[in-house]
Amino acid sequence: MAFAGPLRAADDPVLAKVNGAEIKKSDVTMAEEELGPSLAQMDPATKDENVLSFLIDMKIVAKAAEDKKVADSDEFKKRMAFARNRLLMDSLLAQEGKAATTDDAMKKVYEEASKQITGEQEVRARHILVETEDEAKAVKAELDKGADFADLAKKKSKDPGSADGGDLGFFTKEQMVPEFSAVAFTLEPGKISDPVKSQFGWHIIKVEEKRNRKAPEFDQVKPQIEQYVTRKAQADYVAKLRTEAKVERLDQPAADASKDAKPADSKMAPPAKK
Repeated sequence: MAFAGPLRAADDPVLAKVNGAEIKKSDVTMAEEELGPSLAQMDPATKDENVLSFLIDMKIVAKAAEDKKVADSDEFKKRMAFARNRLLMDSLLAQEGKAATTDDAMKKVYEEASKQITGEQEVRARHILVETEDEAKAVKAELDKGADFADLAKKKSKDPGSADGGDLGFFTKEQMVPEFSAVAFTLEPGKISDPVKSQFGWHIIKVEEKRNRKAPEFDQVKPQIEQYVTRKAQADYVAKLRTEAKVERLDQPAADASKDAKPADSKMAPPAKK
């Protein structure tokens, strides 16, 4: 245990001193977290150096501001109070969000979402896209005589996917224009449609197979689920605090003010910091 102090000091070295005030490695790390998006375009190789330079300038200017009694102004005090309250809010909501994102909670959300996803049908189809109805009818006539759909798609279709024999892969109803989906989802596998008009031209559709949509693996969507659970927990916590607080809106009539005192929605909760 006697080595704990020196080890911590070695892990958090002093990088600079400004008029005797230390700037440590942990200060640079915290500043990078706070500055976040503004550093996104910065070269990683020089980021630490630039942030350290910024902190040095900040301490120099802050000392000059103290000497000029800037902190004594009412405007500064208001801004300090706002910044303090915002930091307190962000910190507490981050704690609430982190506490809520247990594996059990996230898997429960995943399982509920999976039930809805797996009930949705997907179709795998090919199509041949041409410009006119006459062209579409001519293509259909060739298919009726036994022409191979994939080969004909490569020769006739103006769709960029023609190189794959017109294969569109699996899709849901919402992923295609309504006219196309209406036909594709009523055709039986192996069947070929009559000409179908859409905003893109005229289609001949062949359904290859149908299946119920598969839910993605938990690990694939874990980041999105974690974000959802975090934000919901934060919003619920703010809503709970609102119900316990006495909120008086003096800028509105009493009836309107009582309506406004309803719990805030999820937009009130800022992104959680990890």
